[in-house]
Amino acid sequence: MSLRTGHRTLAALAALAAGLTLSSTTSAASASASGHQEVARPAGAGVTGKADFVLPYHQDDDVRSFAFDARADPYSRPLPGIPTGLPTDARGTVTVSHYSAEKDITYTAKGRVDCLVTGVRTATLTAVITEVSPGGPPVLGKRLGFSVYDGGDGKGRSKDRVGFSWNGVNLLPTGDDNPPEDAPVGTCMAPAPYAPVTKGGYTVRHAELPPPPPPSAR
Repeated sequence: MSLRTGHRTLAALAALAAGLTLSSTTSAASASASGHQEVARPAGAGVTGKADFVLPYHQDDDVRSFAFDARADPYSRPLPGIPTGLPTDARGTVTVSHYSAEKDITYTAKGRVDCLVTGVRTATLTAVITEVSPGGPPVLGKRLGFSVYDGGDGKGRSKDRVGFSWNGVNLLPTGDDNPPEDAPVGTCMAPAPYAPVTKGGYTVRHAELPPPPPPSAR
């Protein structure tokens, strides 16, 4: 390469760098002026995965499973008297599946996640049921609670566990012989994860509950 050619190359690179800098500065200024400047956000809490589990107090040939795809979305659901929403607000889906060996049929229910709170390897979440397969339980429109314990990576993820707010764990005793099992479930309310996973597994991504947004951001 000749000295003259080298000078031309350096000049071209300098001009390109100046153009990129100008473009970047212009874009940043434009974003700032429009109020849409992007800010990097840390990953929020979440629960994902699908697994079969067994009831420790009732052994049968049925196959029960939950599938979760839930993620935190803090302060996204305004409530009466709480216009900012809650730090536990969340979005996503829950799918409940129960294969009845006696009837040789699988019942399913799907729900919309409305609350999620996590700890280290643990989570509770709730979902309002929006769809139930024919013959399924009468839970349409009801909020159900779920809990998850993420036992970590391992063969079959056999250390994972789940819990849920029906099947005898959310009674509302009234003194009657047959207490109702359809007691209301509040947001993020669920029992401890008491049922062992037998196949599949879950991943809990923990994040602390964030403070309310500043008034200017509401």
